[in-house]
Amino acid sequence: MRLLYVEDNEKLALNTSASLRDAGFVVDAVHSAEDALHSVRSFEYDAIILDLGLPDQDGLDVLPHIKHARPQTPIIICTARDALDDRVKGLNAGSDDYVVKPFAVEELVARVNAVLRRPGGAL
Repeated sequence: MRLLYVEDNEKLALNTSASLRDAGFVVDAVHSAEDALHSVRSFEYDAIILDLGLPDQDGLDVLPHIKHARPQTPIIICTARDALDDRVKGLNAGSDDYVVKPFAVEELVARVNAVLRRPGGAL
């Protein structure tokens, strides 16, 4: 299974990507909205993990563009924004799940597996 991980914190992206690889995923990590859009237009992904606090564009603003490019690909928002309003906005904007930082990698892996098991998912 191939994942796109969009995270501006390069250390977090490196560590989480390594853990996702250990769980059996192939991971492409990018650090900006621009790179995320380029990646979804260039490659097929089974799921996308999207941070909201990106340096060049808010993740909520880029989410509809990702969904337009890959409407069937599940998206998990992974962000420090933990208010109820933020979670509701993220889910209503088209994400399939919402994980708040800090998170346990085991939970993130379980949530990726869960969205992939849903009808139309890759598992």
